[in-house]
Amino acid sequence: MTDQPDPPRAARRRLATILVGGAAGVVVGLAAVYGIALFQRNAPDPACRPAAALAKRLSPLARGEVAAIGIATASKRLPELAFTDADGKPRTLADFRGKTVLLNLWATWCVPCRKEMPALDALQAKLGGEKFEVVAVNIDTRNLDKPKAWLQEIGVTKLGYFADPSVKIFTDLKAAGKAFGMPTTLLIDPVGCELGVLAGAAEWASEDAIRLIESALTPAS
Repeated sequence: MTDQPDPPRAARRRLATILVGGAAGVVVGLAAVYGIALFQRNAPDPACRPAAALAKRLSPLARGEVAAIGIATASKRLPELAFTDADGKPRTLADFRGKTVLLNLWATWCVPCRKEMPALDALQAKLGGEKFEVVAVNIDTRNLDKPKAWLQEIGVTKLGYFADPSVKIFTDLKAAGKAFGMPTTLLIDPVGCELGVLAGAAEWASEDAIRLIESALTPAS
């Protein structure tokens, strides 16, 4: 004769089975919800398809003085980064739609920034115009007159002056996984999609850098 579990033990087993099954259902449901959300968040932006194709074309040009730039493998639209211009007027990255932008974050306390800034100024002098602009944003938080004087001191005259003393532009890029230190530079296409990102300084007036930027401005044949 087969032993039968006593009624209380059987009831406990049934309850445990129900609870485990219910918990598994909740986990599956949450995984589905968050999985969909993650997929939607990471889904490619259709507007960035041309940027992804352009980034692929630029990849072989990330060499020499700009070898450290990370060319985007799946281009995405960047957040609407906010800052102010020389007159204190609010500006955002969207104000530069229609131009390829080299966005640079810098500060007076950043030693590599001091070395890099004249090269950015020279790049703006050579290629800046209707199709391209270097947008260098200062993130000093104190003595807000110092950055302008600092630029004059090192002979920077071609760059427009932009600033964000709240440093939110840096934290927004850090949250997006695009900023880890100073300086930080991003190459952005005319609709606001990432083409590449560089942590650290580069010789932006070099032949390697100019070749990279000029290729970013050249339509695919």
